[in-house]
Amino acid sequence: MTNHAEFLAGERPDDVLFFLHEDAVSNPGALADYADAVEYGHVLVLPGDDGRSAFQSATGIDPMGLAQQAMGTEGHVHDDLTGADCPVAEEEPDIDHTTRFVFAFAEEQNEDVGGLYAEGDVIHAYAVCACGERYSDKWVVEQ
Repeated sequence: MTNHAEFLAGERPDDVLFFLHEDAVSNPGALADYADAVEYGHVLVLPGDDGRSAFQSATGIDPMGLAQQAMGTEGHVHDDLTGADCPVAEEEPDIDHTTRFVFAFAEEQNEDVGGLYAEGDVIHAYAVCACGERYSDKWVVEQ
């Protein structure tokens, strides 16, 4: 099982995952030893602090700042974390709405918190669109 698949299955709660669209990476070959190649880019799964630092180095975006900005706008991030549907795409159909980056982490089930967190491990995902929109999604990991 790849790191990507393990993360999606909720087996890597201490790690972060990020997707980089092929058009957002200047030297995709440099990622070959660290990333899983996917249809439109690369996915990296790294330990928490290292992953946050690597995401910021690769994108120039502070992942915690991204999370704060994106939480105010709900969108749909694909469940494989390799793309998303920009929430303003229908309003602005003539603009490029390619998902450039996705940053994600998982939180283990916590019945004391309640809500979604009582149902199972929760994936938090934050996306950056080529149009500049930043948005979020979260869901319970399928068991």
